[in-house]
Amino acid sequence: MRNLTILFVFVANVLFAKTWRVSNVNALYQSIQKASAGDSILILKGLYKIKNIEINKPLIIVGKDFPVLDAQFKGEILTIKASGTQVKGIEFHNVGETSSIDWAGVKVLESENVIVENNRFRNCYFGVYLSACLKSKVLNNQVIGQPKDEQTTGNGIHAWKCDSILIANNYVQGHRDGIYFEFVTNSNVIRNYTTRNIRYGLHFMFSHNDTYEFNQFVTNGAGVAVMYTKHVTMKNNVFRDNWGGAAYGILLKDIADSHIEHNQFQSNTVGIYMEGCSRTTFLQNEFSQNGIAMRIQANCDDNSIKTNNFLANTFDVATNGNSVYNDLAQNYWDRYDGYDLNRDGVGDISYRPVSLFSTLIERVPQAMMLLRSFTATLLDKIEKIIPSLTPENLKDEKPMMKPIKLEPISLDMRVKT
Repeated sequence: MRNLTILFVFVANVLFAKTWRVSNVNALYQSIQKASAGDSILILKGLYKIKNIEINKPLIIVGKDFPVLDAQFKGEILTIKASGTQVKGIEFHNVGETSSIDWAGVKVLESENVIVENNRFRNCYFGVYLSACLKSKVLNNQVIGQPKDEQTTGNGIHAWKCDSILIANNYVQGHRDGIYFEFVTNSNVIRNYTTRNIRYGLHFMFSHNDTYEFNQFVTNGAGVAVMYTKHVTMKNNVFRDNWGGAAYGILLKDIADSHIEHNQFQSNTVGIYMEGCSRTTFLQNEFSQNGIAMRIQANCDDNSIKTNNFLANTFDVATNGNSVYNDLAQNYWDRYDGYDLNRDGVGDISYRPVSLFSTLIERVPQAMMLLRSFTATLLDKIEKIIPSLTPENLKDEKPMMKPIKLEPISLDMRVKT
């Protein structure tokens, strides 16, 4: 009976919903105030200088030809406190900066089933901000800022204490973090492109049981950071051109029981930086043209690194310890110079991916000036013959003789810039 009542109310709202057409600021404020739950507000093309509009009943707010809502750097624009609200086809401009309040183009508070779709955000302190939301979606938006420094720049898409949300097909540029998750669970981040953000393309902490697929993280300050998290799946993503003194494709800090599969790490200072990482699987990833493909700190254990390709990296693996307890097997290493007498495609002798020279650089960073010198080559040759300083148990017992064939990653997106 209760479900039947809910269905009846929903159908009634749809049948009797009204569409309010607005073309000026006063009409916009009045329509939001007078509209009933379930009504639509159609904002016609134009410039609307407004700030701090609160939505406390479920409305469908749609822009025609991308009307501009401009806060003039004096506050935020839409604050949504009603489940079921939708915001589509609007351009949000010039959200103000403040150190005490996270002002946003669209802020959603303690609501569920909210949709923010096909909007444009320009010069917004925060673009989309979700707080304590459930089953909400941020889809196909452009979020572009003009960053100054990390302290005065907010995040493009920010989610805090949310569950079962979807962030998909968004383009994010010029913010502190492109996408930020904290205490966000059971959620998906799919087919987003984040670039030229000051800190991270994607940053998430204490966010368990989430999935990240088909995203591109390109030319960000430090790529992606995954911290204090478990049960994360990252598949079919591209991490490219994240360069700098402390840059990497992914930072994995204190994470466990996760799965990282079929990603591309290309031209990063470090492809994957692992610290306090346990029981995580790295499967069928490709590392190419990175400074260091994988930096595995000594406090990482029980990780499985199998069937990955390592191509044209300056160093394949680096570590700061003499004993590293992780499992390497059946990877392709382009520096492997062993043989395969029985022609089964697997090398007959094991491969040690940690070079003596990379170990020396860990202890004496100034030694980097000797990179590609005869001295560096000689040291590595000697270490192969008489291993002494590199970790004894960090080796691939079954290195592959040929690169592993990996399927291309499909990265089609609807968002264009």
